Amino acid sequence: MSYRREHRSSKSALLDGLEEGGLRASSSYSHDINEHDNDKAVQSLQDRVVFLKRLTGDIHEEVESHNRLLDRMGNHMDASRGILSGTMDRFKMVFEKKSSRRMCRLVAYFVVSFLIIYVLFRIRRIFMHN
Repeated sequence: MSYRREHRSSKSALLDGLEEGGLRASSSYSHDINEHDNDKAVQSLQDRVVFLKRLTGDIHEEVESHNRLLDRMGNHMDASRGILSGTMDRFKMVFEKKSSRRMCRLVAYFVVSFLIIYVLFRIRRIFMHN
């Protein structure tokens, strides 16, 4: 009986060793696959990060460009506002005098007449080309 016990114990030890080796081989293979998948995922994330970094850089440049454009527009609007307020002050001074009112009416009639003549010539030109 002791021979059988020794045989069984040596056989079970042998099988345990094979199973452990098999498990180790399977585990290391699985570990290699997981490592490979992780490397792919990391590379994919790195590519996305690089893309997003370039995209945010482009957006930043675009925003800076638009801010400069808006600043210039604001400066031009301020200058225009100053010119218009000066012009309005001059018109107020002109309208305060009665003789200036007559002159303003005369200028207004002249401008309106000029616009009517201009429009008539434009219409005539359009019809003559067709």
